[in-house]
Amino acid sequence: MSTTQTPRTRSRLGARWIDRWEPEDAAFWQRTGRRVATRNLLVSVFAEHLAFSVWLVWSVTVVALPAAGFAFSVDQLFWLVALPSLVGSLLRLPYTFAVPRFGGRNWTVVSALLLLVPTVAMALAVSDPATPYWVFLLVAAAAGFGGGNFASSMTNISFFFPERAKGLGLGLNAAGGNLGTSTVQFLVPVVLGAGAGTLAYAGLMWVPLIVASAVLAWFCMDNLTVSKAPVRGQLAAAKRPHTWVMSLLYIGTFGSFIGYSAAYPLLAKTVFPDSGATKYAFLGALVGSLVRPVGGWLADRWGGARVTCAVFAAMVAGMAILLVAVNSGSLGLFVTAFAVLFVASGVGNGSTYRMVPAIFARQGDRDERAGIAGARRTALTEAGAAVGIISAVGAFGGFLIPRAYGASLGATGSVATAVLAYAAFYALCLGVTWWCYLRRQLLVARMPSLAEAAV
Repeated sequence: MSTTQTPRTRSRLGARWIDRWEPEDAAFWQRTGRRVATRNLLVSVFAEHLAFSVWLVWSVTVVALPAAGFAFSVDQLFWLVALPSLVGSLLRLPYTFAVPRFGGRNWTVVSALLLLVPTVAMALAVSDPATPYWVFLLVAAAAGFGGGNFASSMTNISFFFPERAKGLGLGLNAAGGNLGTSTVQFLVPVVLGAGAGTLAYAGLMWVPLIVASAVLAWFCMDNLTVSKAPVRGQLAAAKRPHTWVMSLLYIGTFGSFIGYSAAYPLLAKTVFPDSGATKYAFLGALVGSLVRPVGGWLADRWGGARVTCAVFAAMVAGMAILLVAVNSGSLGLFVTAFAVLFVASGVGNGSTYRMVPAIFARQGDRDERAGIAGARRTALTEAGAAVGIISAVGAFGGFLIPRAYGASLGATGSVATAVLAYAAFYALCLGVTWWCYLRRQLLVARMPSLAEAAV
C-alpha cells in the first residue's frame, strides 16, 4: 500500500486500530492523515474540556458552601480547592502509559466514564449539610480524575500530527481542554443562580455531557498502532535530564495556570469579600486558555525557549503588581495582576509544550544519522512519555498555589508571603530557561542535539 492511500484499519475486540500512520509523508497527510487527525482532535477536545470542568468544579463550588450551611474554615475550603490538583497530578503518569497500553480511543472512553464518579459523589455530598468534612475531602480528591485526562489526551494527539504541525495541534487540544476551567466557573453560578434547586446540580449538570463524550469517542476516534510501546521503553524518557528540566518549567506555566484558575474565586472572595469579583473569575481562565495556541504558534516561529523566557519575565512582573495590590488593598491592581498572570501562563503553556517534541525529534534525527535503527520512532515514543511525565509534575503546581495562599492567610492573615515565594520561583524558572536553552554555545559543546532542539 502506498503512503497516499487511506490508513489501514483493523478491528480487535471491537476497537479500531490504524496499523499504518505516516503523518510526516506529505502526500499521506494531505490525502487522508489530516482528516483522520482532525476528527480525533475534535472529539479529544470535547472530552478533555469536560475533564477540566470536572477537575475545577470545586474551585467555584466552595464559594457557595458557607451559604448552603457548611461551616468550613477558609483553610479547609482551600484544601478542597487544592486536592483535585494533587490527585490529578499523580494520575497523569498512569494515564500517560494507558494510551500505548490500551489505545487512545479506548482510553478516552474509559477516562470519560470515570468522571461520573466525582460528579455524582459531589451531588450526594452537598445535598446534606451534615456530611462530614472528611467525605468532602474524598469527593474533592475524586475530581482529580479530570486532571489525569490531560496527560493521556495530549499523549494520544501527539502521535496524530506531523512534527511541523505539532505545536498547533497540541495547542488546540490543550486550549480546548483548558477552556473547561472557564466553562465550569461560568456555568455553575448561572445554573445555581437560575433556581435549579440545590447545590447538587453543580455536579449533576455534567453527567449527560460526560456520557455523550464517551459515546462520541467510541464511534469517532481511532487507536494508532504506532503509539503502542512497552512501558520499559516509555520509561526511558525519565532518564533524559531535560525531561526534568522541562517539568520544572511546566510547574511555572501550566501549574500556575491551573493553580490560579482554582484559587482565584476563593482568593478574590476572601481578600475582597464585598467586591463581586468572584462573578468574573471565569474570565481569567478563559483568556489563559485562548492564548495557549498562540504560545505554540510563537514557539513554532521564534523558538520555545525565547518565548518561555519572556513568559517568566512577565510573571515576575505580575507578582510584583499583585504584591502592591494586596498591600494597598487595590482591587484594580489585583485584577490587573491576575490578568498578566493568566495571559503569561497561557502563552507559556503552549511554548513549553512545544519544546518537548522538538527536543526528542532532534535527538531521534541525530541518532538516525548515527546509524541507530528505529531511533526516530523511539524518540517519538519517548516524547509521548515525556509529555505525560512533564504534565504530571507540572500539574502539581495546581496544588501548591492554593495551599500556599491558604497557608499564608492562616499564618499571617495576608497572601503577601505566598506572592513573594512565587515571584522568586518564576525568577528561578527564567534563569533555568536561559541557562539550559539559550546559552547555545555552552550546550552545543556538552549536549548539542538538545541545545539545537530547544532553541
